[in-house]
Amino acid sequence: MDFFYPNPQNDMWRIMGQVFFENKQHFVGGKVFNREEIVSFCRKQGIAIFDTAQAVRRLQGNAADEHLEIVEQTDIAAILQQIPQCHNICCTGGKAAETLAEILYTATPKVSDYVETAFAGRTIRFWRMPSSSRAYPLSFDKKAAAYQRMFNELPKKTIE
Repeated sequence: MDFFYPNPQNDMWRIMGQVFFENKQHFVGGKVFNREEIVSFCRKQGIAIFDTAQAVRRLQGNAADEHLEIVEQTDIAAILQQIPQCHNICCTGGKAAETLAEILYTATPKVSDYVETAFAGRTIRFWRMPSSSRAYPLSFDKKAAAYQRMFNELPKKTIE
């Protein structure tokens, strides 16, 4: 995959379209997402996306959390050294949130909430957001509202 959340059955970019442009189709181009517009949007907003694991083993033929084994965690501290202005991290899945909580030495937040923890020389607000997968049992509007709340509580972007 050449960017995150490329599957048109996943609603991440529809959620972002709704939150930032009040139009869930904003990033949709035909039957696919507009990758170039998404990349530009993320850069302008100061949104970085990465996995909590560098190596994962699928224990069955799907990517369901219960069928994934984390083989190698991402070095979050090394990433944060490169982006000192980062004080908020968000996870969109249960396995990712559990993995990040382990890395940050903190509790896993409840869905749509956060915990604050000291890590890598700064205070990190660690958000656990609802999965953008359509398999996650929450309406699109409630997912978008949760993300809207998170973005409303973040400081406005200060880098170019």
